[in-house]
Amino acid sequence: MTVRVGVIGAGWIGKEHIRRLTHTVTGARVTAVTDIDSARAQEAAAPVGARVLADGAAVIAADDVDAVLVTSWGPTHAEHVLNAVAAGKPVFCEKPLATTAEDCLKIVEAETAHGRRLVQVGFMRRYDAGYRQMKQVIDAGRIGEPLIVHCAHRNPTVPQSYTSAMAALDTAVHEVDVLRWLLDDEIVSTQVITPRATSKRFAHLKDPQIMLFETAKGVRIDLEVFVNCHYGYDIQCEAVGEEGLVRLPDPASVGLRSAGQHSTEVLTDWVGRFSDAFDTEFREWIAGIAAGNEPTGPSAWDGYAATVITSATVEALESGHVIATDLKPRPALYGGTA
Repeated sequence: MTVRVGVIGAGWIGKEHIRRLTHTVTGARVTAVTDIDSARAQEAAAPVGARVLADGAAVIAADDVDAVLVTSWGPTHAEHVLNAVAAGKPVFCEKPLATTAEDCLKIVEAETAHGRRLVQVGFMRRYDAGYRQMKQVIDAGRIGEPLIVHCAHRNPTVPQSYTSAMAALDTAVHEVDVLRWLLDDEIVSTQVITPRATSKRFAHLKDPQIMLFETAKGVRIDLEVFVNCHYGYDIQCEAVGEEGLVRLPDPASVGLRSAGQHSTEVLTDWVGRFSDAFDTEFREWIAGIAAGNEPTGPSAWDGYAATVITSATVEALESGHVIATDLKPRPALYGGTA
C-alpha cells in the first residue's frame, strides 16, 4: 500500500518532510500541498507531482489523501488536527500540538470520542538511536530505580526574535517529552533559575536558564538551556540510578590528531544531529498507517502534557516560584484510568 499524504504548511520543515517522504521513506507519496503563500505551496508541490489545494480543509477532505501532515504555523495546528480527527484520517502534527492547553484538550477529547488514536506529535527524539538505547537500559532495570537526570540543551546562537519564554516553549519542550518517555513518569512541578547571563545574548534574553523538574515518583531533573553557547549544538542527558548511570552518547565523529591536539567535531545545528531520528520517525509512521495500526509515537496526550509543562515553566521563569503542572487525569485511550 502506498500511503497518500496531504501536507498543510510548505515552509522549511514542510519542504524537508516532503523531501523525506518522497526520497527517503518507502510506501509514501505526497499528493496534495497547501500553504498560506500559494507560490510557496506550488514550489513545494511541483517537484513531487502533488496538487496545490486552497486550504487545510481541502487537503483533509481530498479523496487522494489518506493521511495528513501538519507543518503550518503553530497557532493553526489545533484547527487542522481537529478537522483530520473529524474526518477519521491519521494526522502527524509537528510540535506544538496546539499553543494552549485548552486546544490540546479539545484534540484529546475529540480523539477519545473517536475511540481510536489518529494523532501523532512530532517529537523526534524518541526515534534517536542513543535515546532508544537509554530507554532500553532504564526499562531493563540495569541502573536500578532512576533518581536524578542531568540534561543540557545548547545552541550556538539564536535570532533576535527568540524570547526568554521560547527557552521552554520551543527548546526545552523536546527534553520535556523525551524525559517523560524515558522515565515513564510524569512531571509534576517546574522551577527556573537564571544564573549570570552570557554577554553574547541579546539584551532582552535571559540566557542561560536552569530548569528544575520533579516527577511523580520523586525523580529530580536539572536542565541547562543555553542558546548562545557559541561552540556548537550540544545535547546531553545522563540518568543516575540506584545501581549505575546511563549517558546519551555524543554523535559519532572521527578523532583528529593534528598540530599537537586531539579533537572531535561538534555539530552546529539540530538538523544534522537528529536527521536520522526524523527519518526513522516517518518510516515508522507510514509503516503503521499502511498496516492499519494506530500510531505508536508521541500521542495527543503527550502533546497536551508538553504544552502544560512548558507553559508552567514560563510561569516559573516569570514569577520566580515553583509551579505545579496540574495535568488533567489521563484518559484510558492513552494508558490512563480516567
